[in-house]
Amino acid sequence: MHKPIQTILSTTRRELQGINKKLDNSVSEWQQRRDLLLNPKGVGNVLAYKLMSELPELGELNRKEIAALVGVAPINRASVSFQGKKYIRGGRHCVRTVLFVSIRPAIQHHPKLKPMYKRLVDAGKFKGSL
Repeated sequence: MHKPIQTILSTTRRELQGINKKLDNSVSEWQQRRDLLLNPKGVGNVLAYKLMSELPELGELNRKEIAALVGVAPINRASVSFQGKKYIRGGRHCVRTVLFVSIRPAIQHHPKLKPMYKRLVDAGKFKGSL
């Protein structure tokens, strides 16, 4: 019973390697940009390729504009008669999802992000689903 499963797994691995090679070749003109994105610890191919494909404005806009474009910038929910909390919404959902999934290990293990996250949570910031 294990042999057919192993055959399927090895075939899937070979296909995945082929797809990764095709991706690497198709973005050869973006090699420098990809290398910059892969530079920080914890950023992998999935996040780098997602940012390059779904966020071509990266590098052209400032950090606040990019945060608003992705949908991670806190937007104040207030009017004359209503004071609410800040929230995030809108933007490019697929980029935001990959960013949130990739930040989870960083919150747990990165030597600079872990204490910063703990400090913000201790100060009363909303943890969300993290």
